[in-house]
Amino acid sequence: MKEELTIRVAKPEDAKGLLEIYAPYVEKTAITFEYAVPCAEEFSERIERTLSKYPYLVAQKDGEILGYAYTGPFVGRAAYGWAAEVSIYLKEDKRKMGIGRKLYQAIEAVSRAQGILNLNAC
Repeated sequence: MKEELTIRVAKPEDAKGLLEIYAPYVEKTAITFEYAVPCAEEFSERIERTLSKYPYLVAQKDGEILGYAYTGPFVGRAAYGWAAEVSIYLKEDKRKMGIGRKLYQAIEAVSRAQGILNLNAC
């Protein structure tokens, strides 16, 4: 029996799987603002840093990570404490399947519970 899509909190141990999704965005687009794909250790540290205050979610099905979403500080000033920047990444071959929408709905619900009023995609 096939597993339903699950959304769960990311773990630092997910870094390798998340990097497989992230790498093509770094290598083929300008949207990440990075020139080089980070190593697994750096990516694991990013997950831990984010989780100290913000949500970091993973979408998976049948044990395969299909995408992830996280929020972080918007602008970084106290007056923007009610706002966050949101990022969503999907496996290249898993787009147009509603996974991004489900990740966004989940991250929006967690952010609302944290008192975040605005999510910004930058």
